[in-house]
Amino acid sequence: MTVEGMECVEIFNSAGKGRGLKATKEFWAGDVIFAETAYAAVVFDNLAHSVCHTCFKRQEKLQRCGQCKFAHYCDRTCQKDAWVNHKTECSAIKKLGKAPNENVRLAARITWRIEREGSGLTEGCLVSIDDLENHVDNFQEEEKNGLMDDVQSFLDYWPSQSQHYSMNYISHIFGVISCNGFTLSDQRGLQAVGVGIFPNLCLVNHDCWPNCTVIFNNGNHEAVKSMYHTQMRIELRSLGKINKGDELSVSYIDFLNLTEDRQKQLKKQYYFDCTCEHCTKKIKDDVLLAVIEGDQKPADSLVKEVVQFSKDTMEKIDKARTEGLYHEVVKYCRECLKRQEPVLAETNIYKLRILSISSEVLSYLQMFEEAADNAKKMVDGYLKVYHPHNAQLGMAVMRAGVTHWHAGLIEVGHGMICKAYAILLITHGPSHPITKDLEAMRAQSEMELRMFQQNEFVYYKMREAALSNKPIQIMQEPNTEAQGTIFNKKP
Repeated sequence: MTVEGMECVEIFNSAGKGRGLKATKEFWAGDVIFAETAYAAVVFDNLAHSVCHTCFKRQEKLQRCGQCKFAHYCDRTCQKDAWVNHKTECSAIKKLGKAPNENVRLAARITWRIEREGSGLTEGCLVSIDDLENHVDNFQEEEKNGLMDDVQSFLDYWPSQSQHYSMNYISHIFGVISCNGFTLSDQRGLQAVGVGIFPNLCLVNHDCWPNCTVIFNNGNHEAVKSMYHTQMRIELRSLGKINKGDELSVSYIDFLNLTEDRQKQLKKQYYFDCTCEHCTKKIKDDVLLAVIEGDQKPADSLVKEVVQFSKDTMEKIDKARTEGLYHEVVKYCRECLKRQEPVLAETNIYKLRILSISSEVLSYLQMFEEAADNAKKMVDGYLKVYHPHNAQLGMAVMRAGVTHWHAGLIEVGHGMICKAYAILLITHGPSHPITKDLEAMRAQSEMELRMFQQNEFVYYKMREAALSNKPIQIMQEPNTEAQGTIFNKKP
């Protein structure tokens, strides 16, 4: 297990939180505090044939394992790198006749590694799998039933010749996965594709306004660049100045929620009561519930009515999105925004949620001008709510910039792309594929902006000609999955 930078942190007892990590040196915005490869990781069931089982990159053509017919790889390099973890798994899948679910596969990979190396500390690890929290005692009835199903599936899958473990120990492994499984994304950071266990990351406590962020880097496994191979890993990056002795923190969930809702989510998913400063003082709640001020300030009864209408509309939108009825979604969004406009301020959480969905779906339907207008309003609100170096803010500004670019609004689009680039340089670093993509967009939009400033008429004529020869690329289908949690615990 390769770990970089662990000499820069140490375990300590954090008041009211148990164990935590603190810095042993000073850090600045964008610094990588440590990088950690997965103790074990697996691809999600529904993406097993379209994502590499070694580097977790999405690829059009993957090579299939000739033995189990389940595992898929980019090339021989990734397949060779995977063999130490896949060897036993391969024969177990063949014997069972099918691959079990992702939880069982991950539990088995963890347990096989323990069988090979022992359950103590591995090189570079500050904590062993045995010492990670499992919270099994806190499971609700439904979770306990799911756990028992997974344990039984594990026992059916586990080879008879492998070392045997007690039911309690197997339950512990599943509990660790439930509470500490980290969501892995594809190389563009656009889709969750798998789950892994990173023991050192599990020691970093939550704060709703954290001083660090966690980014997944798929690494480089290309055969033609074998000299420059890097393993897939997570990177804990500093969001600002961190002094020696400061506790390191990340946010387990999206900040864009009211204090009460964040606390409920954290309690339900991670079994603790958040007492961070933002929760204790309910910082930003007034901003997230803001209404129009001045002479036109609406009555409390009207605010209550519009908020309830927004909640009801969100339920209709969720149903329509699930069914792929995107024109229905647009209709609901337009109606809701019209009701919200004279009542809710630009930072109001209910308005921001509708603006986000609206801009995403309108972009997909290639209604770029309306999408850009809504995206601009959304970003203006986000900038007043999120931490200035928040990765989700950076991604949202990037998408808004691209939407403006598609709409031909090159000045605003270029400005947003530059703003997003500045954020992602800190949250993702200059070598991350997303940042590299954004740098290319920045260069392209800068060139187009210069053309626009020299002669608007010529710029639009050239743009029109380019689009007639090459239609605008279809935007990615809107994502209906809940976003904003770093761990794979289901809400």
